[in-house]
Amino acid sequence: MRRITGKAKDETLIELQNATESQTADGPAVLTAFRINLHSDGNGGNGVDALNVRETLPGFTETEKLQPNTDTVFFRDGVRRIDFVLSYVDDKDGEKKQERRREFEANLEKIGLQLETEDKSDSKDQKTYFLKIHAPWDVLTTYADVLKIKVPFKLSDIPHSQDVPLEWLSHPFRLPEHIMRPQPDYFTYPFDKAKTDFFLITDKDTFFPPSTRNRIVYYILARCPYYKEGRREREKTGIKRLLSNGTYTAAFPLHDCRYWKRARNAECESERYNLYKHWASFLCFYKEQPLNLIRKYYGEKIGIYFAWLGFYTEMLFFAAVMGLICFTYGVLSYDDNVSSKEICDPDIGGNIVMCPLCDRKCPFWKLNSTCLSSWQSHLFDNEGTVFFAIFMGIWVTLFLEFWKRRQARLEYEWDLVDFEEEQQQLQIRPEFEIRCTNRRLNKITKEMEPYLPVTSKCARFCLSAATVIFWISLIVACIIGVIAYRLAVYAAFASIIKDPLRNIQLVGRFITPQLATSVTASCINFVIIMILNFFYERVAIWITDMEIPKTHLEYENRLTMKMFLFQFVNYYSSCFYVAFFKGKFVGYPGKYSYMFGDRSSLRNEECDPGGCLIELTTQLVIVMSGKQLWGNIQEALLPLMRNWWNSRKGRHRPENHYSRWEQDHVLLNFTQLGLFYEYLEMVIQFGFITLFVASFPLAPLLALFNNILEIRVDAWKFTTQFRRPVASKARNIGAWLEILNTVAIVSVVTNAFIMAFTSDMIPRLVFLYTNGQNSSMSGYVNNSLSIYNISQIPERNMPEEKDNWFINSTDTCRYRDYRNPPGHTKQYSHTMQFWHILAAKMAFIIIMEHVVFMVKFFVAWMIPDVPSDVKARFKRERYLIQEYLHNYEVERVKLQLSASFITEPQSEMSSMTDKHEVLSECL
Repeated sequence: MRRITGKAKDETLIELQNATESQTADGPAVLTAFRINLHSDGNGGNGVDALNVRETLPGFTETEKLQPNTDTVFFRDGVRRIDFVLSYVDDKDGEKKQERRREFEANLEKIGLQLETEDKSDSKDQKTYFLKIHAPWDVLTTYADVLKIKVPFKLSDIPHSQDVPLEWLSHPFRLPEHIMRPQPDYFTYPFDKAKTDFFLITDKDTFFPPSTRNRIVYYILARCPYYKEGRREREKTGIKRLLSNGTYTAAFPLHDCRYWKRARNAECESERYNLYKHWASFLCFYKEQPLNLIRKYYGEKIGIYFAWLGFYTEMLFFAAVMGLICFTYGVLSYDDNVSSKEICDPDIGGNIVMCPLCDRKCPFWKLNSTCLSSWQSHLFDNEGTVFFAIFMGIWVTLFLEFWKRRQARLEYEWDLVDFEEEQQQLQIRPEFEIRCTNRRLNKITKEMEPYLPVTSKCARFCLSAATVIFWISLIVACIIGVIAYRLAVYAAFASIIKDPLRNIQLVGRFITPQLATSVTASCINFVIIMILNFFYERVAIWITDMEIPKTHLEYENRLTMKMFLFQFVNYYSSCFYVAFFKGKFVGYPGKYSYMFGDRSSLRNEECDPGGCLIELTTQLVIVMSGKQLWGNIQEALLPLMRNWWNSRKGRHRPENHYSRWEQDHVLLNFTQLGLFYEYLEMVIQFGFITLFVASFPLAPLLALFNNILEIRVDAWKFTTQFRRPVASKARNIGAWLEILNTVAIVSVVTNAFIMAFTSDMIPRLVFLYTNGQNSSMSGYVNNSLSIYNISQIPERNMPEEKDNWFINSTDTCRYRDYRNPPGHTKQYSHTMQFWHILAAKMAFIIIMEHVVFMVKFFVAWMIPDVPSDVKARFKRERYLIQEYLHNYEVERVKLQLSASFITEPQSEMSSMTDKHEVLSECL
């Protein structure tokens, strides 16, 4: 049977299909298809582009055999691979866009890329054109040489080190070997087009993997102009500008198959299917990640992110276990909490009358009304918390040091050791080249290159700094607004909850005014954080674009620092307020401190008699849990809803009716900043579990559960929801490592201050070793409360409705401080015990910081950043590379010398064969 179909004006596809019946025991007949692609050769004739003989698998029906399969990653000839796809539609501004596309595609063809267009009549929406791009061998080799892409030249003979000594114990957590190591280990060297016979080129079609091919094509697309020949309009360059002005609607490389089913074509790798089955499945949450396969399919930059996220999650396990032990200790020592027993005792706490906590609206109250909050505070504020704070300071160091070792191993295994220098020199951003019209000589490369003048750079820096300061001031203003809310509504909650005439007395037993105020303020603060985040992302990107960084690495580092600074102030400001400011500047009855001065009615907040730590815990839990919950909703539920909507619109169709490029076209676009937000989310979480972990030992456990889910959700998004991103390289996690180091150092200081000034641990220990009887905490509550004469309280501080129950019972009230009682020669001034406690707090901070920092530096000194076996293997590989290169050059000289003495000319084929035989013997 012979069929001729017209696919384009200059192209005809002839399919010769000969079906031969054969009586075999294995099954039905085998169908052999001969596909010949005829195209115009530029002289008016036709040329044969490729001849491919294939055998289709048995088991297909006759209709399936004859129907063209569009679920493929090849051109219509079935030979040339699709390395990139551009899509566009016709619209009102069609003539200008057509002109841009015509010039752009003509320039691509001049470079050497091969193009093939799918008409809109073949797409399901009848509107979209698809331009398929193929990079032939000459183009790949040219740009592989330019980009210095490392390629294999010899199979590695260095054995793998055994990372897991007891392999049988880790067997349930391991994946199949062909998934963990999808390709053998090779010695690699930067590609040199003049030395193609030095490299292991067995098949030109598969020598460069798809990830490398799409990286090369994107490099060309980002720098290809679309102005007419003879004109120099530098701004008219690159696919990014064509996407921004609507000339093209999308640009992306193709996935190799559908994620739930292997590719029909045996030449397709089906790596997406393997990733979905062994990595993105939630049933594999306890399995290791196939990092080598991730790197091979998505590139090193994405691979290094998931390697870091997996290692961070592994280390969180130890912190979570220790935090759970400390929390369990708090639960088990629940009944031994003497302080809470005294507060709850009706004969002790029930007879202690406390001074009003706000002006006019707040009544006098009894200490035993805070019974429940004192028990809750003990769960997190106990002796085990001190040990846990010290442990977390050491854990942070171990995490960062061991990650450096893991990162060094990945750098060696993934050929990233010398990458950073190459990236700095070669990966100049197209935006920088376009916007910087000034040129100067590069002293290193001796070539003219664009540069940004110092005056322009300084002006842009000043504007950037002013913008950052303005938006940080806005955050501080919002925090002050939340504090004002706390002060204003506390009086309302106090008057409502404590009013005996209202029918909410049952609720008032469990919810104190402090708790109600803290919970509502934390929720409002979380909403403000989410709103501000929406603006900060855009402001940070705008500022960074305005600065015009030279390289992609510089761009990402600048954006990272700005964005983290915004997020740091945004997320942690409220926690810093509760931890270090609330209850510290209150004053005392008769001389209270006010937020906006003495004329203001907003009196500074006081801490609960059980301490401010429980309020810090509440703030931390709400903000951290809310952020993680909102992040999971954005990452999982929104894509699911999108999939459901697409299925309702009929977008999911069988592969025979829905081409590979159309299947990928409807997916989400993975932007250049896609990983940036993933890193930012995890680093903000890292700050929560380190900066304020002394107030909530269960924070690492919550983070562990979130990250186990996060890894699989991210994997699921990458394999099912996103188009295949352009492969890019990264040697490490970039500026994030310096941010983690900074957070680790600051966390030691913050936890020391939390234990000293926010927790009641130091006052209790001072009381225990100075005033305690028989090493008992009995009497601590009475000792920690000062006395004030009610008759001396100013009218502005007295309740509006005076209750009669306290007038006949006492003429004094108590408040949280260490001051002399009325009638003392220095009444209402600080006692000597206050100074003893303050000295103990400062001593604790100094001792804890020095101990933790000494251990940190000792551990960092003991653990080398690069494992010894990696150093040895790297030196061995460097030596072998030099040896092989030397032998190659020697044999090459021998061949050239021997060729000059040959009198009888040989055919080109025989000379090439002899040359390869000699080189193969040498290598």
